Amino acid sequence: MRRIVLWAMSTVTVLVLLFNYSTSRSSTAVVVAESRQVSTTTRTSESSGSSSATSGTASGSSSGSSSGSSTVDGDAVMTRFGNVQVKITVVGGKITASEVLQVPGEDRHDQMINSRAVPVYNEEAVQAQSADIDVVSGATVTWEGYTQSLQSAIDRANI
Repeated sequence: MRRIVLWAMSTVTVLVLLFNYSTSRSSTAVVVAESRQVSTTTRTSESSGSSSATSGTASGSSSGSSSGSSTVDGDAVMTRFGNVQVKITVVGGKITASEVLQVPGEDRHDQMINSRAVPVYNEEAVQAQSADIDVVSGATVTWEGYTQSLQSAIDRANI
């Protein structure tokens, strides 16, 4: 009799925990960074306080200075968890910096994955000088969007 009661209580506990587990994902993107000074022009971002704000920069925009430095935004690529958009800085025909403008970040899981993966992707893009970068384990969806946006930025920069 005790075994049956123990088994029944264990089953109920497991079911309660299982049904309370949150599996929903939102496809809202978060603007990561967009208030930087580029050359002599200052870009401003929309800071409405909402985590779903999008950048005020048109996709594919670029700006440059007389020193041959320019920044180029890639396309905002829609993934199943949200938009991914990359901006590259090009000096003398070489990528000197890569950063994300948008990544999925609606829930803590997305934030945790992207806080670990995005710096790796940024560094690898500069090292590889192309969109041929390795995927970070657990961040495959971000990698797909990142590489597509990076490639569009590289194509726009003609490098």
